[in-house]
Amino acid sequence: MNDPRPAQPLSGILFGAAYYAEYHRDERTEADLDLMQQAGFTVIRVGESVWSTWEPRDGEFDLDWLQPVLDGAHARGIRVILGTPTYAVPPWLQTAYPEIAAEPRTGEPMPWGARQEVDYSHPAFRFHAERVIRAVVGRYADHPAVIGFQVDNEPGMVLFHNRGSFQRFVRRLKAKYGDVDTLNREWGLTYWSHRLGDWSDLWTPDGNTLPQYDLAWRRYQADLTTEFIAWQADLVREYAAPEQFITTCIAYPRPALADDRLVEALDVTAGNPYYAMQDHLDATLELEPMTPWTTSGVAGMLRQADRLYSSKQSRFLVTETDAQSIGGSDLNLPPYPGQLAQAAFAFVSRGAAMIEYWHWHTLPYGTETYWGGVLPHSLVPGRVYREVAELGAAFAAVGDALDGYEPDADVAILWSNDSRFALEFFPPLATADGHPDRQSYQRIVDAYHRGVLEAGAQSRILHVGQAQAIGAAELARRFPVLVAPALYAASDADLDLLRDYAAAGGHLVIGIRTGYGDEEARARVEVAPARLAEAAGVRYDEYSNVRDDVPVTVDAPIEASRTVGGPAIGGAAGERTARVGGPAIGGAAGERTARRWIDGLIVDDPDRVEVLARYEHPRFGDFPAATTTAHGDGRITVVGTVPSPALAADLVRWAVPAPVADALAPARDLPVTVASGTLPDGRRAWFAFNWGWAEQRLALAAPVTDLVTGEPLAAGTHVSLSAWSTRAFVDVATGE
Repeated sequence: MNDPRPAQPLSGILFGAAYYAEYHRDERTEADLDLMQQAGFTVIRVGESVWSTWEPRDGEFDLDWLQPVLDGAHARGIRVILGTPTYAVPPWLQTAYPEIAAEPRTGEPMPWGARQEVDYSHPAFRFHAERVIRAVVGRYADHPAVIGFQVDNEPGMVLFHNRGSFQRFVRRLKAKYGDVDTLNREWGLTYWSHRLGDWSDLWTPDGNTLPQYDLAWRRYQADLTTEFIAWQADLVREYAAPEQFITTCIAYPRPALADDRLVEALDVTAGNPYYAMQDHLDATLELEPMTPWTTSGVAGMLRQADRLYSSKQSRFLVTETDAQSIGGSDLNLPPYPGQLAQAAFAFVSRGAAMIEYWHWHTLPYGTETYWGGVLPHSLVPGRVYREVAELGAAFAAVGDALDGYEPDADVAILWSNDSRFALEFFPPLATADGHPDRQSYQRIVDAYHRGVLEAGAQSRILHVGQAQAIGAAELARRFPVLVAPALYAASDADLDLLRDYAAAGGHLVIGIRTGYGDEEARARVEVAPARLAEAAGVRYDEYSNVRDDVPVTVDAPIEASRTVGGPAIGGAAGERTARVGGPAIGGAAGERTARRWIDGLIVDDPDRVEVLARYEHPRFGDFPAATTTAHGDGRITVVGTVPSPALAADLVRWAVPAPVADALAPARDLPVTVASGTLPDGRRAWFAFNWGWAEQRLALAAPVTDLVTGEPLAAGTHVSLSAWSTRAFVDVATGE
């Protein structure tokens, strides 16, 4: 069926938490709901984690236990998102059907005892999943508190090596390639004597070393996830009313996930951005992430929000995020006072229409005993509850003022799930201890994303397919600067779009590995960057990993009269340095560094191509670090390294000399950031943040109204931003 409804189904900012009354040791539903109401909660999420409670034995359903929660929520004006419980399988199902266990390696079933241990493409699992979905959704779809449904939870955690999954993969290859001779040619299976004589010769993925096989396998696994979520959405849609939305919550690092495809069958994007707090939100520091699934830094947190917006290019729901410390018993970083409100408004500034915490109360048992909720283990409201209640009051004051909000973007950054898959298999970067860095793709993208933030600008993440749908000319009109970092697995059409975008008047910034591989992740047999070298006026034959710092010197100033471009990089300062390797723990964010990689860029026509920066090194000094040239009505800039935040910020400041935020506060610097977006009436909403301890003052360049208090503020007003604080404004309406 797959008939998603409009992507923004609700008005106002929904605010609440995941709530599991069934996790309490004693009954306290009424007390909890009273506290939620007092904190300004308008939504809770329920039901998605407890299949064994819904169906304690095969075919025996207990559906009434949730009724008091929904009735109590409705009586207090709190709306409900109802989840399907398919990600947490009950013991009776896994013992009755052991064959549904997911196999992360062929013939090696996952042990039971956690969650998401099943191959959700298996028919036996699908039979029982459909039965419980129909029972739960059929029972409560008509309840007046239910505004939407979440199907499953954080799907795509496992790459299934089960026999049935593998056989379906082979059938997929047959449908795509037709015969083994074609597959042999397209995958290069002559190499190491891998040529197939028959489809039955295809080996399982466990020991695979060929990148073309791996990319096809990853695409297939992502499609399994997409098909599973679409299947659930179709079931739920049989019961849902037109005004009820359907979503799933996305954990973007999942390996079997292509988010832009996943959300096609859903009404709205939802996801779970987790981030490290305390000093990790100091915008002047650069700290390593604490876990593989949390980000560190303001830019990392905002990148998660931008990824959520990117999936549908529309506003989104935050279904889970930090309330207190999130992680194991050894990871305890509760937020500094003010950081919860900062993070919530930061998500809103990038397009969030709901902020929902994980979760209401901290559990006294289970794997997530030390994942802190709004209430501590004592269940007595404390400092976090008070701050959450203050935030609830602020959102209530904002009301529906942000309906139709679209976040601004000075720079668009291309995202490619295929390139992510390919560069996880063949990482270009190494870790500090010399191992392949499977996070290479994300790190290259993040280098530019953080540079945009540090330059005082804002970014929009675009999937390659979305950019194709927009077209080159319209893309150049909407996004005057487009960064293509590590677009490695790319078709001819993808690379031609980039070239045509620049010709149409856009400023294209090319990062490393862009234009190196084709759609099968084969290295292209042509001059790099392929299909872009002639237009860019620069090419390379060699590239190098580097560990040590490499100083960079900015060349002659870039003339302000350029058709596309801006002020000289670095201004009078001129010199930049480059540190190649992992980020320093606690290192100064202001160091100008290039990291981990150097392309040996060659300029064939110095009269046409301008060198922006060079390395100070006895060998790498032969190559420019960055070049730029006019192309058609636009410009192509090539960056031959992974720039540090400050170096990336220099490039962005040059490419975007007047970011949108200058209209509110032209005189600002870290730890202050300003985010913004447009409203349907043409006005702009603004969000100012102080990501640090010292009080900051912001001089307003335009008259605005405080979005929370309603206070009018004239141009020239100096606004105080205390430690870890946030202010929200809206342009004064015409005629006021």
